[in-house]
Amino acid sequence: MIEEILVGDGTWTDESEWENLDIDADGEGEQFVAMPTLAVVGRPNVGKSTLVNRILGRREAVVEDVPGVTRDRISYEANWAGRRFMVQDTGGWEPDAKGLQAHVARQAEVAMETADAILLVVDATVGATTTDEAAVRKLRRSKIPVILVANKVDDQKVELEAASLWSLGLGEPRMVSAAHGRGTGDLLDDVLSALPETPREGNAVAGPRRVALVGKPNVGKSSLLNKLAGDERSVVHDVAGTTVDPVDSLVELGGKTWKFVDTAGLRRKVSSATGTEFYASLRTKSALEASEVAIMLIDASVPITEQDLRVISLVADSGRALVLAFNKWDLVDEDRRYMLEREIDRDLVRVPWAQRVNISAHTGRAVAKLVPQMETALESWDKRISTGRLNTWLKEVIAATPPPMRGGRQPRVMFATQASTRPPTFVLFTTGFLEAGYRRFLERRLREEFGFDGSPVRISVRVREKKERKK
Repeated sequence: MIEEILVGDGTWTDESEWENLDIDADGEGEQFVAMPTLAVVGRPNVGKSTLVNRILGRREAVVEDVPGVTRDRISYEANWAGRRFMVQDTGGWEPDAKGLQAHVARQAEVAMETADAILLVVDATVGATTTDEAAVRKLRRSKIPVILVANKVDDQKVELEAASLWSLGLGEPRMVSAAHGRGTGDLLDDVLSALPETPREGNAVAGPRRVALVGKPNVGKSSLLNKLAGDERSVVHDVAGTTVDPVDSLVELGGKTWKFVDTAGLRRKVSSATGTEFYASLRTKSALEASEVAIMLIDASVPITEQDLRVISLVADSGRALVLAFNKWDLVDEDRRYMLEREIDRDLVRVPWAQRVNISAHTGRAVAKLVPQMETALESWDKRISTGRLNTWLKEVIAATPPPMRGGRQPRVMFATQASTRPPTFVLFTTGFLEAGYRRFLERRLREEFGFDGSPVRISVRVREKKERKK
């Protein structure tokens, strides 16, 4: 209801509309419904990532003309005909893969085992291969719905050739061209029919809390993940930029399971990046969007850089909870500590609410302190204040410090509500615009009263439309 009232130019025509807001007086937040998962699998270079992008309606998965670009199992949220579901892009599956490809194939197998429905993608221009037949045999052993997709059907000639894919025994092949969009709408209708309304038991997407490790290159993200996991989950090297793809790891910490994503270091200018560096930046941003809390690593042994500030701004703009981890603390002496405090006061004014901890990923110093900091930040990120309590507090604050005059008149705040969580977002309904300085004042007082440590807080203003004077 609230979203319907606030559309348009953001103004109010009648005070009686405020009574129609669908506000939960007890302050209970929106329940996040777990979504079913669709896995897209197949041998290398059949167009899985291109199809994933077509399903999403946007370019998320990295696509190149060479096989093997996708290595990890990466999830995206999709929406078709009003239904939301998760799509998992996987690396190429091969039954006898060795070395790195064996790990890639294992990730694809995990997707096959945990998904609620599967798209098996086959290259229609090549036809059924022995690898495709091996994949079919593996999928038949499961009770998960499987839809056979004949990709790269760009014309009628290929469509006739694709008819031979009936021999795989998975029923009618859905003929599509992921590159051009041909047939994808009908395919998605079939996907919705195959997907259950809710995930299989024990396969809820909600799962562990999702943590993104972000920062500039060579700041120690992979070293921190390895230290937290207790083994070598990410490749660590002195050369900056070793990590290209985001690396997902489930780690047991503090009696809970956390899903950490080790991301590639973000460069100063993504627009000038090329090749794998550009794709790494895209995936890092996607990993951040999919996370709930970000651990921003900063090299404490050197001055805070423009790159650090840029990544912090990216996290703040994304609305994620934030923990600042000052790494390489074992290299910091007394003089550097003094300078660092000055740099924090000067450069990190945008995120004074962020949780802070001084660590050393190399020695393991204080890494255990990250868990309570993350828990505090996530608790704030999920926090909801009841409407009655919020307005009682707001009335007292405004009585003590009214908003400044604007255009010869003083705006009145008539009503306030918390519109959403993740991050906490508050809407003030007023008779006039509130200056940015006063909104910052209200945010500061809001944090003093209710906490919100480690989480951004957003305050927006909706101004009531002036009624026309009667002649």
